[in-house]
Amino acid sequence: MTDQVFTINSRSFDNNIRRSWQCELVRREGSLLVFVGTFDKEVHHPDLGTVRKGTVSYEYYWLDRWYNVFCFYEPEGEFRNWYCNVNMPPVLNGSTLDYIDLDIDVLVWPDGSQSILDMDEFEINSERFGYPQDVCAKAEKACDEILSMIKTNAFPFDLKSTELPAFRSGI
Repeated sequence: MTDQVFTINSRSFDNNIRRSWQCELVRREGSLLVFVGTFDKEVHHPDLGTVRKGTVSYEYYWLDRWYNVFCFYEPEGEFRNWYCNVNMPPVLNGSTLDYIDLDIDVLVWPDGSQSILDMDEFEINSERFGYPQDVCAKAEKACDEILSMIKTNAFPFDLKSTELPAFRSGI
C-alpha cells in the first residue's frame, strides 16, 4: 500500500478545510501512516521562518492518536526541524486523510529547544466552536505526550540521528 499519492486535509472544528496538500504514503505499520511530500513553493511562517521550496516533509500520523509529527529536511537533505500538530485522530478514507486541527502546535529545533505555539488560538477557537470538555482535555494530554516524547527522544524524535529516514531514498 505504499507509493500511493494521498490528499491530506487539515480541517477546522466545523469541518471546513484549512489546508490541503498531496503526499506519498511510504509506510504503514499498525495505526501509523508515514507520508512524504515536498514543498512546491516557499512558505513564510512567523515561527518557522522561511521554509524553502523543495523542503521535504516526512509526516507521521497515527489513526488512534491526538497529534501528528512533521519532520522537515532542507532541499539539500539537512534536517531542519520537527513541527507537531495537536489534532483529533485522523480519518483515512480511500486516498484521503482528514484531521481536525485543534490549533496547538509544538515546534522543535535540532538542538532540542522547543516552543508551544497557538495556545491563544486554541482558547479562541474552543470558545468559537464550542470544543467539548473531553476534546479540550485530550488536546492538553496530547501536548503533554508530545513533550514527553521529545524529552525521552521517543520515535520520531531522535535528537542524535536526524538523517533522512531509511524507507525513503533518493531525496
